[in-house]
Amino acid sequence: MMETSRLIKKAMEVVQNEGIRGCAKKTKSYLENQKRLRRKIEKNYKDILFISGCGEDLPHPWRYRVKHQREQLEAYNYSTDEVYFTQLDIDQIRYYRAFVFFRCPMTETIGTFVDLAKQLNKTIIYDIDDLVIDTQYTDQIKYVMAMSEEDKKAYDNNVMNMQKLLRKCDFAITSTDCLAEELRKYIPKVYINRNVASEKMIQLSKEAVVKIKKDNTKVKIGYFSGSITHNADFEMIKPVLIEVLKKYKNVELYLAGELDLPVELNPWKERIKKYPFGDWKKLPEILAKMDINLAPLEDTIFNKAKSENKWTEAALVKVVTIASDIGAFHDCIKNGETGVLCKDNDEWKVELERLITDSLYRKKLGEQAYQYCITHSSTVRSGSYLTRIMGNELNDNYIFVLPGLEISGGIKVALKHATMLQKAGKDVGLFLLSGEQKWCEFEGYKIPVINLEDTEIRGKIRYMIATMWTTVDIVEQCIGTEIKMYLVQNWETGFYTEGDPLRIRANQSYMPGKDMNFLTISKWCQQWLKEQYGHESNYAPNGLETERFACHKRELTGKIRILIEGDCAVDYKNVDEAFEITNELDRNQYEVWYMSYNAEPKSWYKVERFLHKIPYEKVPEIYTQCDVLLKTSLLESFSYPPLEMMATGGYVIAVPNGGNVEYLKDRENCLLYDAGNIEKAKLLLQELQENRVLQEVLYENGQKTAQERKWENIENNILRMYRVN
Repeated sequence: MMETSRLIKKAMEVVQNEGIRGCAKKTKSYLENQKRLRRKIEKNYKDILFISGCGEDLPHPWRYRVKHQREQLEAYNYSTDEVYFTQLDIDQIRYYRAFVFFRCPMTETIGTFVDLAKQLNKTIIYDIDDLVIDTQYTDQIKYVMAMSEEDKKAYDNNVMNMQKLLRKCDFAITSTDCLAEELRKYIPKVYINRNVASEKMIQLSKEAVVKIKKDNTKVKIGYFSGSITHNADFEMIKPVLIEVLKKYKNVELYLAGELDLPVELNPWKERIKKYPFGDWKKLPEILAKMDINLAPLEDTIFNKAKSENKWTEAALVKVVTIASDIGAFHDCIKNGETGVLCKDNDEWKVELERLITDSLYRKKLGEQAYQYCITHSSTVRSGSYLTRIMGNELNDNYIFVLPGLEISGGIKVALKHATMLQKAGKDVGLFLLSGEQKWCEFEGYKIPVINLEDTEIRGKIRYMIATMWTTVDIVEQCIGTEIKMYLVQNWETGFYTEGDPLRIRANQSYMPGKDMNFLTISKWCQQWLKEQYGHESNYAPNGLETERFACHKRELTGKIRILIEGDCAVDYKNVDEAFEITNELDRNQYEVWYMSYNAEPKSWYKVERFLHKIPYEKVPEIYTQCDVLLKTSLLESFSYPPLEMMATGGYVIAVPNGGNVEYLKDRENCLLYDAGNIEKAKLLLQELQENRVLQEVLYENGQKTAQERKWENIENNILRMYRVN
């Protein structure tokens, strides 16, 4: 209420001072800001997205393989989300490191999604808990055999589409040894992560054990089929159950799930109770009422691949399970200790009768099964194994934090490094301090972009790289980052005049926490990082896309065109000095072009052509059309323009500074003069025009310098700087 009153009062003030239009404009701005703030809650950068092919209409597979595995990962500090496969959106690729497709068929959307995810070096995983990836397996299921021709065709198509998606994944995770063995015929790398109980299952099971008081005069036998595919399994032990019901009047049979009651059991129907297929949260109470849990399975490859869920669920309420001695039951149950295993109906009869008649024996086995499952078969107890799988298999992710995506020299270098890492097989992303872009396309590479204004970082980051001083705090504060880096490209303190508070803030960025690793593309930066701030740094040279710069040798026989480049509003660019030199030149012999992205020329500059906000891809054309670059900057971390002019075959006259002396060599590939020596600069221009031998030397060595700086020639140095082996 107070907030509403405040807003009304504010609106009236705006109407009074700025009119209705002003109020409407302010209101629109307020609403957009509120919408942006609400978005902050909705977007998260996380580790793993589960895409489920099973909805809540088929709850058991989805719950065990999506909900429980998510709980395992969350318990060990991996962040996760889930989505139903028909709701998958291509934009979700930007927000996760890995994707687990559980029992999903290949669809057009999923195919496009997986292709892009692989291009971005994301990790793609298939998870499955049944042999429903080939009709050679599903054709053995009696329920499937009984389908109509039309239904079976649709079912088979879905099965084969699951196989198609399985084959496109990096590896698979499954629930049993047998299933893993079969899956390896379709995908080389398969991990086994067994089905386990969730925290909620254990809680409900413990509550059920306390709540339920058993009737010792009766022996309750339960069969909880789950799905209709288990009818044949029940048929297998039907003769044993008939004998037991005949012989033991205190035995009651409880059936749950989609099971058809055989007519042969009708004589004992007063001792047979049926439960419908219901909410899993009610199952522990029902199971806790039982004395014996039945888990028969026909000996088929399909059944051997099934999980031990029935044993686990019964064990959590201290109920003994008698099961067929195949597959996961054989692997998990210790016969006579944590349950009973039977190879045929003769064993079923003998062992079931012992459990009926020996209450101490069945209680002992139920208690021992409980102790085992509580210790080994819960999400929290077993989750470390799944997290180790993810830790080993997920691709290293490199996140570059940028102020924005407006192309400048520094941003361009960061993007070039990002594309090299992506080319080297790394998962690369860009985090922006502000911006609406979702993707960055640079030199043929596509990089996902996250806007930090509306996204919370909850995922693990292997390498996080600050690129400008304004991004350092983000990297320092990101607790999920393992290795923090700062790519230093200039002494940004010098960007601000004395008295500007941002000058202090910029300087603070060079004294971050102790775990920051410094990288640089400038030997000058490497030197002052050590001398002034005490930091060792890893250096890799800057490079150039020489193929972008068409080369031709300048003859300097006619009017010479001089190019001046730089923002004249920035003091350290020292552009005024360049015009102090060229303003005095004979316009019959020289003309001047001035290229600046931001500032416009001052009134006293003599300029034949002003080139403003030239697009990045058009810059090489400008260099090609000019003969000499006059570069007078006093402060540069790495100076690109001289290198770019050399690549086109042009000549360079420059003031030496920290960012160019590592490759500019006076009278070898350029001509250098000391800042402020205007007369010397004019003499160098005259000498260059007249001295053919000097022109030849500068041209040949300039070409050699440019070629040495080709990105492909220094790519390995850059990758080593980022610890890529």
